Amino acid sequence: MKRRQFISNSMASTAYVGLGGLSLNSCFGVKEKHITILHTNDVHSHIDTFPSTHSKYANLGGVAKRATLVEKIRNENPNTLLLDAGDIFQGTPYFNFYGGELEFKLMSMLNYDAATIGNHDFDNGIDGLLAQLPHAQFDLLSANYDFKNTLMEGRVQPYKIFNVDGIKVGIYGLGIELAGLVTKKLYMETKYLNPMEIAQDTERELKETHNCDLVICLSHLGYEYKRESKPSDLLLASQTQYTDLIIGGHTHTFLDKPTVIKNKVNRDILVNQVGCFGINLGRIDFYFDSTKNSQSTGISISV
Repeated sequence: MKRRQFISNSMASTAYVGLGGLSLNSCFGVKEKHITILHTNDVHSHIDTFPSTHSKYANLGGVAKRATLVEKIRNENPNTLLLDAGDIFQGTPYFNFYGGELEFKLMSMLNYDAATIGNHDFDNGIDGLLAQLPHAQFDLLSANYDFKNTLMEGRVQPYKIFNVDGIKVGIYGLGIELAGLVTKKLYMETKYLNPMEIAQDTERELKETHNCDLVICLSHLGYEYKRESKPSDLLLASQTQYTDLIIGGHTHTFLDKPTVIKNKVNRDILVNQVGCFGINLGRIDFYFDSTKNSQSTGISISV
């Protein structure tokens, strides 16, 4: 199992160590609270482990292996959230046959806490997505998709707040512009709102109104683009001030470790994405002292 670890001091400095090197305790000393964030993105209906004959991903991935890994981590730290950054659907015959039912049922069995919506999650239309919601025992979050006057109205929330061991964790979702990626008849009257503006409004509400100690964005915008003005995770990171972690999707970007970005108030925040097809499981650990200041570690685990 290939593992690389990123250590980020919330004040300024950074360092890199392997799991076989320094222990977390030796890096951080005693911490009052420990929260683990596990995450996936762009799984694309990949239920099974890739065969041993696969040219790129031999013996990698698979829901069963992910479930075993998630259970092990939860046993180590019960204060764990499991999240997904979209494109749950489309990519194998499982979706063609079951229409997303199997994907949502399996995610529910793994006890996912929340997910955002990717462009491919509209591939069976907005009515197809609605039809599978009863199988999703987790929250779908999207702050910049306005579902008013659609079948999905009231079914998706902009954010959710989790209380984890006394730490308030606010999580909000953002989706990519659907026009040009999805046929209009599939997303119908769904309106795409500017993700940068919505993110700033939402993170402010989570921090200033709800007093969240940790703010996380589930983004299906994409990691970065050649056209710098196109909304992306890196651009979002530079234009927000209260978001602590951006978990990304859409561009299938394999990061060995989270990227550190200076936000608009010159504070370090993390951007992470773990490729696609359920091959990797992202892990971010936050350690809070008695005043709720935090330090974090990031790791990408091959499933």
